[in-house]
Amino acid sequence: MNEKTEALNRRIEEKFKAIDQNPEVHLEGLVWAKPITYWDYIHTDALLNLQVQRTTLPDEMVFIMYHQINELLFKMILWEIDQVATAEHLSAGFFSEKLNRVSRYFDMLSSSFSIMQDGMDVEQYLKFRNTLTPASGFQSAQYRIIEFASTEWINLIDNWHREGFDKNADFSVVYEHLYWQAAGKDHATGKKNTLITLFEQRYKDLFTRKLNDYTTCNLWSKYKSLGEGEKQNKDLIHAMRHYDETVNITWVMAHYHAAEKYLQPQGKAVEATGGSDWKKYMLPKYQRRIFFPGLWTSDELKHWGENVNL
Repeated sequence: MNEKTEALNRRIEEKFKAIDQNPEVHLEGLVWAKPITYWDYIHTDALLNLQVQRTTLPDEMVFIMYHQINELLFKMILWEIDQVATAEHLSAGFFSEKLNRVSRYFDMLSSSFSIMQDGMDVEQYLKFRNTLTPASGFQSAQYRIIEFASTEWINLIDNWHREGFDKNADFSVVYEHLYWQAAGKDHATGKKNTLITLFEQRYKDLFTRKLNDYTTCNLWSKYKSLGEGEKQNKDLIHAMRHYDETVNITWVMAHYHAAEKYLQPQGKAVEATGGSDWKKYMLPKYQRRIFFPGLWTSDELKHWGENVNL
């Protein structure tokens, strides 16, 4: 037995004894273990069987797969954000690296809307969408959690209620005033539509917990907790501004233009499947979603989302 093998055996023995396990049992298990394959490791068969159409229209498959890919990217984004959120000794370099990863994922999401915008037949979409009601991409729980993890909750309050909002309010009150609540309520009566009612039945408890969990460890709070020198790091500031603009303007507008093609054919607007006022809900200039307000000039804040191509 050479020195390398002996050293490896010692490391294996130390590893398993540290968790009160017999290393010989684990080594013997390797004798009978099957070799790993790509399809077993990635669970390819399971992944490729998750696409279930509700209609016979071919382009519905494009729609399903595209949204499933989005959800996988959302999971990747949360994976990176949570490494910043849980870091005990956070540096500007580590922060920048994780944000740049997240931004690349959102850059990919932004550019991928051409798959939706140019990759489906409008007539097919307008037919199969009727089987989706009242479901909507609005109901992506992961995207809502990304928002909670990115900024202080006050920046997610409906723009018309944000000023003067009680920062000591209970999270159940905060939840009711999140900006996206407006997309599912009758403004006159306050009654919630089926879209948001079903969404809340499934996720409200989770959202309330996440609002609480990320109160002091969201990206904006973590940035503000850095030392003065770290907060002045140009790479970090650039990464944060890019992320903020990409998520809250670039990606939103890419989504808007894709929706516009299918929900406003020949200039005549069609109601979204969930029944929301999709224009006012999506356009940045209405809701003014800004994760890191302290990193933008007063003029940039004033004209947020206005200088985009409509």
